[in-house]
Amino acid sequence: MYDDENYDDGFDEEALAAQINVDLWKKLFTYARRYPTQLKWLAGFAFSTAMMEVAYPLLTKGVVDEVDAYLKGGPDPDLFFWGFAYFVCTLIICVSIGGFIWMAGKVRTHIAHDIREDGFENLQKLSFSFYDYRPVGWLMARMTSDSERLSNILAWGFLDLVWGFTMMIGIAVAMFVMNWKLALVVFSIMPFLAWISAKFQRRILSSARQVRATNSRITAGFNEAIMGVLTSKSFVREDANQHEFAHLTNRMHGASVTNLTQAAVYLPIVITMASLATGLALAVGGMDMIAGVISVSTLIAFMAYTRHFFDPIEQLGHWFAEMQMAQASAERILSLIEAEPAIQDSDVVREAMAIQAKREQPSDQFAADGGAAKIHTIELQDVSFHYDAAKPVLRDVNLKVEQGETLAIVGPTGGGKSTLVNIICRFYEPTRGQVLIDGMNYKSRSLHWLQSNIGMVLQNAHVFSGPIMENIRYGRLDATDEEVIEAAKIAGAHDFIEAFSNGYQEDAGESGSRLSAGQKQLVSFARAVLADPQILVMDEATSSVDTETEQRIQEGMQRILAGRIAFVIAHRLSTIRNATRIAVVENGLVTELGTHRELMAARGHYYDLYKQQSLQEATRELGDPDPAVT
Repeated sequence: MYDDENYDDGFDEEALAAQINVDLWKKLFTYARRYPTQLKWLAGFAFSTAMMEVAYPLLTKGVVDEVDAYLKGGPDPDLFFWGFAYFVCTLIICVSIGGFIWMAGKVRTHIAHDIREDGFENLQKLSFSFYDYRPVGWLMARMTSDSERLSNILAWGFLDLVWGFTMMIGIAVAMFVMNWKLALVVFSIMPFLAWISAKFQRRILSSARQVRATNSRITAGFNEAIMGVLTSKSFVREDANQHEFAHLTNRMHGASVTNLTQAAVYLPIVITMASLATGLALAVGGMDMIAGVISVSTLIAFMAYTRHFFDPIEQLGHWFAEMQMAQASAERILSLIEAEPAIQDSDVVREAMAIQAKREQPSDQFAADGGAAKIHTIELQDVSFHYDAAKPVLRDVNLKVEQGETLAIVGPTGGGKSTLVNIICRFYEPTRGQVLIDGMNYKSRSLHWLQSNIGMVLQNAHVFSGPIMENIRYGRLDATDEEVIEAAKIAGAHDFIEAFSNGYQEDAGESGSRLSAGQKQLVSFARAVLADPQILVMDEATSSVDTETEQRIQEGMQRILAGRIAFVIAHRLSTIRNATRIAVVENGLVTELGTHRELMAARGHYYDLYKQQSLQEATRELGDPDPAVT
């Protein structure tokens, strides 16, 4: 299960800024700026809403002034004019509110779409090393809840920002025009409000980050619990898993309560300050009215303005708390979107590809489709590799494989076999030494060119949900149905596929759940056959199939491996006897290299392994009980 205490979500929380990161929000707002027309409409609706709200107290002041003048012997008040003005303001504000709800929803949806698309696009580019320390749940949280929160704050936050500042500026101008002394009394509260806001900012941001980090751990815990449900039930781990997950949810509960409490304390403080400002305006304005300095209508308008002036502050205060949470989310999702692949084409290669793209004459080593030229040799020269600063996984490996050869790689678990193949495929790069393809360092070639020439069949084959036909066609998307079926026949998958009621259109289920492990390996092998790669990598590719099916695969492999370079990782040594050469990898070193006959004659580690396996297989065959008896 998931180790919460030792889990690292990939980023240094303490190193993040304690205040609002202006550069971060500038980057985020570029997603909104992709839709300038919608933003202009949104700002227009927010502006008109605010201006109408500013106009209401002025209309009230006008009515009171005319009525007061009439009571003092003046002309009849034109109440129809003021009523019509109220109607127009109400109509405009209704249209504006409906408009900004509609437009903010559109902008929010667009932003969420673009963030998820950019995040997924970059995930496709990132190297294997990026995924070594980041669970699936961590990535899912970035692409779902964080994206949603971010799009909300950008769309609705922009709306409230325009509305709030328009309101405050409009009210401030109106108050200063009516009575600047009374306006200064009201605004004397502002420095205290700013000081309180600054005090709460860091605390809310800190607790918000803890909420988001814990939410990532919970998502990862959900994912691992679901994916590992068979293992959990097999080892009766349900109670232990529940205890570990309860620890996570308790942390989430505590962090959420802290964050909400801070926000709940901050907003009432803003309301209290607003009430205090209103009280000051009433006291000072009342005395001035008695002294005849201001009129009753001015005091009424001031009271309305004082209360409405703090409405946007309360709303912006709410969004301020939300913005802290959104910044915590944004820091993570932008780190995902902006993450650079550890392995990528050099500047020289990219420039060459750009030049050739303009000429529309890409060379084989840069071509997007893998190029037409044959790969003749792959050579490893003094290759060493280690993950981070850990003990070296490979040390001073020297190998050379030529076109048409099959190199089998054997050795104890953890000896470095898979790592060796991953380096050849450039999923990782050597920390020392170099890999040469036809005498040229493979870093001087296009990464896409190399990996387009590679076909892989793994021990734990992944099968996507959907028809088996489309799963095999994944190896070459433009393949015809006939070509897919032919590849399945070569791989030995045709018979079991035809046995399904829907044949090749049978749904494989989520992650191939409707197929057995052996069937998934056969589908994976058919996919590699269809890809027709120049380099074929097989990592325990026949470990989950029966002996008869394995025999058919071996016969098909003779046709597939002809003229290609192949690397075969195998524990079942009987399957690699016909390999061109066999390399024994132990503790990161190639300790033996030669044909099956040569290694058996050398009586080294390979000899011991082969004899041991042969004895075990013979014992199993002799010891198998008669099925009729059992």
